[in-house]
Amino acid sequence: MTLTQERSVTPVSAGASHPLDPLTPSEIASAVAIVKTEKALAASFRFATVTLKEPAKETVLGFQTGDSIVREAFLILLDNATATTYEAVVSLSAGHLTAWEMIPGVQPPIMLDEFVECEAAVKASPEFQAAIAKRGITDPDLVMVDPWSAGHYGIAEEQGMRLSRALCWVKASPTDNGYARPIEGVIPVVDLNKMEVIRVEDYGVIPLPPKDGNYTPEYVKNYRTDVKPLEIVQPEGPSFTVNGHEIAWQKWKMRVGFTPREGLVLYTVSYTDQGEERPIFYRASLAEMTVPYGDPLPHHYRKNAFDVGEYGIGSLANSLTLGCDCLGVIHYFDGFITDSRGEVAQIENAICLHEEDFGILWKHMDWRTEQTEVRRSRRLVVSFIATVGNYEYGFYWYFYQDGTIQYEVKLTGMVSTAAVMPGEIPKYGTLIAPQLNAPIHQHIFNVRMDMTVDGPNNLVYEVDIVPEEDDANPYGNAFYAKSTLLPTEQAAKRLIDPMKGRYWKIVNPEKTNAMGYPTAYKLMPGENTLPMARPGASVIKRATYMTQHLWVTPYSADEKYPAGDYPNQHPGGVGLPAWTEADRPVENTDLVIWHTFAHSHSPRAEDWPVMPVATIGFSLKPLNFFDENPANDVPPSPKNHGSKSACCS
Repeated sequence: MTLTQERSVTPVSAGASHPLDPLTPSEIASAVAIVKTEKALAASFRFATVTLKEPAKETVLGFQTGDSIVREAFLILLDNATATTYEAVVSLSAGHLTAWEMIPGVQPPIMLDEFVECEAAVKASPEFQAAIAKRGITDPDLVMVDPWSAGHYGIAEEQGMRLSRALCWVKASPTDNGYARPIEGVIPVVDLNKMEVIRVEDYGVIPLPPKDGNYTPEYVKNYRTDVKPLEIVQPEGPSFTVNGHEIAWQKWKMRVGFTPREGLVLYTVSYTDQGEERPIFYRASLAEMTVPYGDPLPHHYRKNAFDVGEYGIGSLANSLTLGCDCLGVIHYFDGFITDSRGEVAQIENAICLHEEDFGILWKHMDWRTEQTEVRRSRRLVVSFIATVGNYEYGFYWYFYQDGTIQYEVKLTGMVSTAAVMPGEIPKYGTLIAPQLNAPIHQHIFNVRMDMTVDGPNNLVYEVDIVPEEDDANPYGNAFYAKSTLLPTEQAAKRLIDPMKGRYWKIVNPEKTNAMGYPTAYKLMPGENTLPMARPGASVIKRATYMTQHLWVTPYSADEKYPAGDYPNQHPGGVGLPAWTEADRPVENTDLVIWHTFAHSHSPRAEDWPVMPVATIGFSLKPLNFFDENPANDVPPSPKNHGSKSACCS
């Protein structure tokens, strides 16, 4: 990240071309300066969030080029001196603070600065130094400290404190992979408001694992020598165009945004069909992800990370590199956030936009005429990658020429590691090196999609493929797609059922295609499972959203995150389980779809030292949304880049 020093308390002129454009660096700096000045903030205040306060949906949908744009910023602040959280709204157009509210009993996400300061506090602690000395570690500078969230376990002395239970490793040298050597059983507990170690939990000495786990060119010398160049070229440039934060690609149109909490946000996604721009969803983002671990040992059972709500997946986004993270002709979007002191931080190349060949789109050979028609599939990719401690997550939206939308998460990086005694075979994990245990865990994601399929009023059906009843099935071969309306929030709390080919369709009952079917998109689940924690577990109370694969709610501007606005150290019961208690109707109204999908990771030796990519996700496919295959008009591909003749026709 790079820092800028812009600071002003004067109104910011509307540099945005659209109401949903992310805040510019000057807007962020001005919002911070206005709050500091008007509230006379002490140095003890930290800025956890500075982001666009999105205007009302009606304002956005009614916006015309040239209309005036009112810009507002939303801020979350933490006063370390009083352990108090505040929310603020700044009118950037008017240049003053318009809202200031104390939010009692909550903890903002752990900030990047706190990671660094927490590590320094742990290393300086005499109690911690004594604990690692018992394990033969004499140089604290070689220790790695990862500040993990403390969760909520009803411990009286922890109430009201801003805590981290840090996990620690030690390097053999400054460039060594420290995750190969966990300092097992030593948990420094840090008061992040005072930045002091309040205790060091010590569960007994376990020897450091003996083997290195290095993977960089400094250590890996025998690379493969038979890898020939593979080049992706687009001699005439890409097929997409970018205007500010608006993307147009063939028949697709959308806007991109970026927040420190969610990272990449997509807005106003539409597909142009026969000259009509048809909306599909208004806003979509990763709303939460939770990583519960399955080891019940006293120094492991509290490992339950909420990577969106407790850390901010956007603030952890990588600066992407051409030829490594993204390949081809790339357009990048930068991300702008703040550090905790309010200084503007730029994440260069935070979002990657490019095209990919994706094999065959459609094909048919007429054996009578010997005519073959093939069309190559091309997809548009909008993505970002974040590093959360040991793990990397790549988040990808794919848009296809046939109207399909796909969301995919790529999981890589390093598994979280623990040490075991020589000869011990762990029950709740896998030995990936001598005395090195990778505990079993899950990665559970929730994507929030504010749907507008062909317009604002939609409804949802559950569709199962079922056999026909016996009296109408004389030959035993009949089966059909059975649709069941989900009319209320409680009825729409649903689980996958792959044995029935279950999917959910989001329908516009007021629009039909040429055959008279109501236009729809169907949500097609991919790999999935349920959380393995028991119903009474703390992580289930805090992340109840994990217990259902589908939730449907009527649109409400303040219902954004499935585990609530402030999951850090929160006891739970908020977010989706609280909202849906009202059992509001979700029929023929403005709907939000919340889709939960889980990857259960039982580690293997091949996941060490850096894990090959695992993927998980889902698809949104048009379901009688069109009159026929919308990709019929995709042209044949040329034989090569310089030829005008077609090889696919």
